[in-house]
Amino acid sequence: MNPVSWAGVFPAVTTHFHEDESLDLPSMGRHLNRLVSAGVHGIIVLGTVGENNSLNPDEKRTVMRFAVEAIEKRVPVLAGVAETTTAAACRFAADAQKIGVDGLMVLPAMIYKADPRETLAHFRAVAQASDLPIMCYNNPVSYGIDITPKMFADLADEPRFVAIKESSENVRRITDLKILCGDRYRLFCGVDDLVLESVLLGAIGWVSGLVNAFPDENRLLWDYATRGQFNEALKIYRWYTPLLHLDTHPKLVQYIKLAMAETGMGSEKTRAPRLPIVGPEREEILQVIRQAIATRPRAS
Repeated sequence: MNPVSWAGVFPAVTTHFHEDESLDLPSMGRHLNRLVSAGVHGIIVLGTVGENNSLNPDEKRTVMRFAVEAIEKRVPVLAGVAETTTAAACRFAADAQKIGVDGLMVLPAMIYKADPRETLAHFRAVAQASDLPIMCYNNPVSYGIDITPKMFADLADEPRFVAIKESSENVRRITDLKILCGDRYRLFCGVDDLVLESVLLGAIGWVSGLVNAFPDENRLLWDYATRGQFNEALKIYRWYTPLLHLDTHPKLVQYIKLAMAETGMGSEKTRAPRLPIVGPEREEILQVIRQAIATRPRAS
């Protein structure tokens, strides 16, 4: 259907801004190239970390178009679909195909807390709006809608649904999905500080946030885990976990961008209502980041 590997590390990349909150595409281009050079397996723009809901429709399409041109088919480019109505999500999916992205990461409709019937109808409608393969993004913690394993079994007859980003923070879901759906879906861990557990249980991909700031170490952990070198992976994971915890906080975007600023990977600028981290909170997060930088692991 589409040349997406549906395995490996797919960064949910940040959207870069100038101080006046306009898009900073040159900075984003440098960041994308750095991630690809570190060996990521795909790129996802316009996810939660990409501040999807803080961008207007024209800006979203600009970011997609820029990413496709900057990546130049070196790895697949996916775009997040997070609109407030099903009709808007369908229009966005159709436009994404025209722009040339390789796949979609589809969320439930934003704001309204749909029931299971409505959620399934939304996903099916978006799937029919383009020919692109889809990663279904399940994040009931952030978005208040849970796509259960039984619901994924219901969706299994739609061939465009090929992968699941599982972000319920319940690692049991990996096993439940395997029991109920077998190998029907490619399973991706969507919670940074559950990645090693998820790999052990059968996840073959990782949509990561902290990779934006620590791409080399992120790749090192992934390689050890997927090669079965679990002792080596565990050492990296224990070093990385204080950082990975930053991915599970409501201010994950600010925290990840602060880490990027500290590692020279970009600016900490976010778009309001997200504001810079200040005071004791800033000092606490900086301590985590700087301790990690000071004790960075190296490949053995």
